[in-house]
Amino acid sequence: MAKWDLTNMLGPYLDRHLVFPLLEFLSAKQIYDQKDILEAKLALLNKTNMVDYSIDVTKLLHPNEDAPESFKVRRQEVLNQLHQLTDEASPTLNLLKNDDVMKNISQQRDTKGLLTYLTKEHNFNIENMESMYKLAKFMYECGNYSATTSYLYFYLIVTPPTDKNYLNVLWGKLAAEILGQNWESALDDLNKLKEYIDANTFSNSLQSLQQRSWLIHWSLFIFFNLDKGRDLIIDMFLYRPNYLNAIQTMCPHILRYLATAVIVNRSRRSALRDLVKVIQQESYTYKDPITEFLEHLYVNFDFEGARQKLHECQEVVYNDFFLIACLDDFVENARLMIFETFCRIHQCISIGMLAEKLNMKPDEAECWIVNLIRNARLDAKIDSKLAHVVMGTQPLSPYQQLLEKVDSLSVKSEALIALIERKVKQKSGDNRWGQQQEFNN
Repeated sequence: MAKWDLTNMLGPYLDRHLVFPLLEFLSAKQIYDQKDILEAKLALLNKTNMVDYSIDVTKLLHPNEDAPESFKVRRQEVLNQLHQLTDEASPTLNLLKNDDVMKNISQQRDTKGLLTYLTKEHNFNIENMESMYKLAKFMYECGNYSATTSYLYFYLIVTPPTDKNYLNVLWGKLAAEILGQNWESALDDLNKLKEYIDANTFSNSLQSLQQRSWLIHWSLFIFFNLDKGRDLIIDMFLYRPNYLNAIQTMCPHILRYLATAVIVNRSRRSALRDLVKVIQQESYTYKDPITEFLEHLYVNFDFEGARQKLHECQEVVYNDFFLIACLDDFVENARLMIFETFCRIHQCISIGMLAEKLNMKPDEAECWIVNLIRNARLDAKIDSKLAHVVMGTQPLSPYQQLLEKVDSLSVKSEALIALIERKVKQKSGDNRWGQQQEFNN
């Protein structure tokens, strides 16, 4: 399964702390040699302040040896630096321990009003936030993510978006919320960061592309831990042109997660056509059993190939950190997609043949189809004597047709508006350049 493991591709786009859960998962799956995993952990830990964790990993690597003395020295250095940074940030930390201040912060919606209150009532100095930023970053490197979120939350509500550390703080708080598994808060931070990136012009287009590529990878932790994440990932990855462009340019391996989100989300079947187009476009740069499954089924109508890929897909999903929780939904919906596509072509289907294409036993397949009929998701009858499924006609309701037509219309409209705005800016820029040239002449 190491062939389909994406950890090496995902790692460069993640903060080192976000890589630890992936390594823990790989260790449990035993896809790689345990010694290699431990060495990879230790290499990451050496760049953090989590000295105790480093000692534990070192003992696992060398069970018959004592931890090097350098770890004890490093541990004392971390403690000394922590005391120093805490002292420097003490004026702000004392504010956070004040119940009246915290009550006012929770009620205050206006940053200027909050700053006025803190300055007049508590002699707050905005310049002290630099020491708070350093402390929060240090606590994050120590693995104290709850303290990090508290400090950075305060930083964000008292400083304007023009602050030099603002973007770093947004990234830091998002990482801390993810590692604390506070998924709703992490989603809020993800949206704030996305708005900031989309609203700001970086020094060059490559930097914007990198920011969006990182955000795409970090968002996987959130989208695959929230029920509504399966909708959000489709909206962001497939129907936001800037993010789809980042995927196609920098990280086509993300198509695995987008494809899975579409497969397990029955309410977004209309996205299949757009997804398959993208998969076809990028098939020369990236493919795996999940993307190939969709190609076999919806491009080549190769049911045997789709059946074989479905078996591989199960292995891929089971051994993927982000997808393993979707395994049952994935298999169920993938089988349903094969079945629905097959039914569009055939009126009468042998249950035995159908069971073979779905990787199921005949009795199991018959029960599965009975449940589909019972739940009103299939217009069909079962002929038990002949062991056939006889399909009925199931025309699409006008309401459903309308829903499929308008699905993602607002997002496509936004993309069109953005394109028009770019054209207008480009045209106005060309006009100014022409006027300047005429003036120079």
